[in-house]
Amino acid sequence: MVRSSTPTRAGCRLTDLAAPQGAVIPALGTGAIHRMEANSLTIVHVDPETSFSGGEVQVFLLMEGLARRGHRNVLVCPAGSAAAGRAQERGIETRHVSMRNDLDLAAALRLKRVLNETAPDVVHLHTGRANWIGGLAARWANVPAVSTRRMDRVVKRNWRTRTIYGSLVQRVAAISPAVRGRLLDAGVPEDQTELIWSSVRPADLAPVRGRGAMRAELGAGARTCVLLGLGALVPRKGFDVLIEALARLDADEDCVAWIAGDGAERAALEALARERLPEGRVRLLGRRADVPDLLAACDLFVMPSRAEGLGVAALEAMAAGRAVVASGVGGLGEVVEDGSTGALVAPDDPGALAAALGGLINDGPRRDAYAAAGRARVDEVFLDERMVDAYERMYRHVRGQGEVA
Repeated sequence: MVRSSTPTRAGCRLTDLAAPQGAVIPALGTGAIHRMEANSLTIVHVDPETSFSGGEVQVFLLMEGLARRGHRNVLVCPAGSAAAGRAQERGIETRHVSMRNDLDLAAALRLKRVLNETAPDVVHLHTGRANWIGGLAARWANVPAVSTRRMDRVVKRNWRTRTIYGSLVQRVAAISPAVRGRLLDAGVPEDQTELIWSSVRPADLAPVRGRGAMRAELGAGARTCVLLGLGALVPRKGFDVLIEALARLDADEDCVAWIAGDGAERAALEALARERLPEGRVRLLGRRADVPDLLAACDLFVMPSRAEGLGVAALEAMAAGRAVVASGVGGLGEVVEDGSTGALVAPDDPGALAAALGGLINDGPRRDAYAAAGRARVDEVFLDERMVDAYERMYRHVRGQGEVA
């Protein structure tokens, strides 16, 4: 998570820029402050989700990066949502609008009032539901809108797609080439789409506890190879495939798997682990707030997803210096470079996953080589400042187009 005391490139702190009464920023001269204010934008971000997952992580990375550059962010989300709570903790300006479904016209009218009150330069829509509700509100308020597409699902060629990307949204960012391909296949014009990778901030992944302390707490020996999976316990994440793969490994192999996350499949996964594996081979840890400590304590990161728009958890593992074994699906198959930063396997194939894991569990030097290459790839492509740069350019581009037709 972004710490409010993080220094910015201008030498000030996020708490200074976000101060509600306008803090004094000693590191900047008066002229520099005026220039920053003159070039600053107001962006309204619309996120209807009530839970907090990888998409919300990216929204907050973006808002905090923009705030460091002097821009004003307003988050529109449902009251009581996880994002609303995080925004309050971090001092982010928030407006609460309940968005029950895609056709909630009352929500669109409430959001239009928010736009009239906040006078944004651009509206950023972060989900499919936001595209409809926020897109209508932005059009009614005559404010340009941009969208981010995060899911690696087929986008249908129909009136809905034509309306969103032909009338409501001026530009759309795809978080991976695979996701952008889905948009192009649906007929969204190529010059209206842009690849903006999801990102990670390595400083947020600095562990608090020592590696040994975490391993001791969770019962892993010093020589045990610890495999780590992070994500919601839902079929798409493929943790059942991981359990089946572990059942195919040598029973004497000194390895354990930790799975951090919660969801509707928890009971089924626990039952499968009891049926297929010796006791203790898999530990379901539930939702955890200490992901950096878990990454520091593990030896190998595993992401056996059946579908992924990108797979931010894999980016976090690479940034933390961990080799990755993952399914070659969607953007995940583009983030992890097979044979360089990790190993890619076919989805839904326990045998292939077992072979990849078996080849790395006892090969520390190869894991180390993958880890070093992964860190370098994050630095080259996936840092949060690169993402903020790209969205800032997008905002200025659509704002420069004038009023929405």
